[in-house]
Amino acid sequence: MKTSELMKRFVPYYGKYWRVMVFDLFCASLTTICELVLPMILRFITNEGMRDLASITSGMIIRIALVYFGLRIIDGMAAFYMAYTGHVMGARIETDMRQDAFEHLQKLSDSYFNNTKVGQIMARITSDLFDVTEFAHHCPEEFFIAGIKTIVSFAVLAGINLPLTVIIFAFIPVMAVSCTYFNLKVRAAFKRQRYQIGELNAKIEDNLLGNRVVRAFANQDIEIEKFREDNQAFLDIKRETYKYMAAFQNTVRMFDGLMYTVVILAGGIFMVKGLISPGDLVAYTMYVTTLLATIRRIIEFAEQFQRGMTGIERFVEIMDSTVEILDEPGAEPMDQVKGGIQFEHVSFEYPDDHNPVLDDINLNIRPGEKIALVGPSGGGKTTLCNLIPRFYDTTGGTIRIDGRDLRGITLQSLRSGIGIVQQDVYLFSGTVYDNIAYGKPEANREDVIAAAKLAGAHEFISELKDGYDTYVGERGVKLSGGQKQRISIARVFLKNPPILILDEATSALDNESEHLVNQSLERLAQGRTTVTIAHRLTTIQNADRILVLSDGKIMEEGSHEELLEKQGMYYQLYMSVQDKTSEDLPEGEVR
Repeated sequence: MKTSELMKRFVPYYGKYWRVMVFDLFCASLTTICELVLPMILRFITNEGMRDLASITSGMIIRIALVYFGLRIIDGMAAFYMAYTGHVMGARIETDMRQDAFEHLQKLSDSYFNNTKVGQIMARITSDLFDVTEFAHHCPEEFFIAGIKTIVSFAVLAGINLPLTVIIFAFIPVMAVSCTYFNLKVRAAFKRQRYQIGELNAKIEDNLLGNRVVRAFANQDIEIEKFREDNQAFLDIKRETYKYMAAFQNTVRMFDGLMYTVVILAGGIFMVKGLISPGDLVAYTMYVTTLLATIRRIIEFAEQFQRGMTGIERFVEIMDSTVEILDEPGAEPMDQVKGGIQFEHVSFEYPDDHNPVLDDINLNIRPGEKIALVGPSGGGKTTLCNLIPRFYDTTGGTIRIDGRDLRGITLQSLRSGIGIVQQDVYLFSGTVYDNIAYGKPEANREDVIAAAKLAGAHEFISELKDGYDTYVGERGVKLSGGQKQRISIARVFLKNPPILILDEATSALDNESEHLVNQSLERLAQGRTTVTIAHRLTTIQNADRILVLSDGKIMEEGSHEELLEKQGMYYQLYMSVQDKTSEDLPEGEVR
């Protein structure tokens, strides 16, 4: 993206802090004045001394010194404000941007997260924004100071000797063009560097989360080699970055030396010919030094500038990610949900691959009805359930709850009325209590314990070392699969939604845990509209209706007994499960 476009996106973040910024620039002007006064003082003393040394008295020198010392005190106070309050302003802008990025991420659909590595997202909202603090503070400050110094220096230098000044300033455009070339190279290298940091983060996260699999297959050496390759790639990018930075800085030093050579050569000749006085030459040299120091400071800031712009660009890329699922205009909250769900000619295909998943689904689920979805993997069961809370939007047809189109219901109220229990339970890093209370943050401790009792979790929680205050570890690693599942069920009990989706909630559990969890799920499903996805057909025989999904279509529909009588697809699935179960039983035992 062009720098101008990025700045248009970034500048509004100064809005809340414009008073701080204005005073910061005022302080910058004070420090600049103090720096520009010194050459004028030395010029005056030198010229007066050359003209009439007796005219310079001790009192005059003391007064001049006191004035200059007073200016330095002002300079110190202004510099403190810039270094402290200015940097805090930059940190606040960084914080605001990170907050906006995180809030935007909460609005993005599953499609974004399916196609973006978590490590890359982490890098964009953390390390990529670290340099924004320095950028936000120094960018306006450095250019403001440079502008003042350049204008004042040109005016003073032109007043002392115009021809020499024209020669000196003629080098600046050539320097700017040369530096811009290397600057763009540095920025491109910084962006590749940021991307590679994200790749490293993703690699580390993937390895740490899957460390048990790595150890189980004794593949530590393979993982180390893969990381070595990514780490080396990062080094190569940094090496390229430093090459362009070195070329950039060397170009500046060459022009720096060239301009000083012109001052020495031309200034010396002009002084010999009487076109410039010694005092003026001293002041001229000091102003040229100030000018070159300003240019060097801008050049050095260019690295920080490009780091900041790269971070802003990566931030903007997140903010420009399309929010596919959002409240439609005129959407209203859903109150007093009965739980009726209607699918009317619903079709769906994933936006990234456009492969059809559901085709012309028509389904009417009555309030309080218990529906079970079965069928081969890839048949569309999970997708159908994901459409109810609008994790995705249909590509054709309409879904209604109690007769209302989902798009006309606010997402907050829609998802508040739906409880989901999945096979892959996610527990947040924290305590058991925190994870159950996540279902209803405003709930008190008695409500949390009551929900745990309903989920059949209170007994094992009470036996934990710290009870409800036991730390569960990252992703609940300190608990068994059955324990995690019952905590997730307690979380939904606390939420108390009228619509319940059970997505293969027991398929990963052992028989004992499955029995306990099923008891909890039966209590949870009472009085609610329930949609259950199941591979273990024994768990859904009491469903009011069973739907067989295959190739995105409802192939069969009916109760367990009705479907067995048809001897169709469900019958074949059921018998294959029975045959497999019989094979697993000891000889002579019948189940």
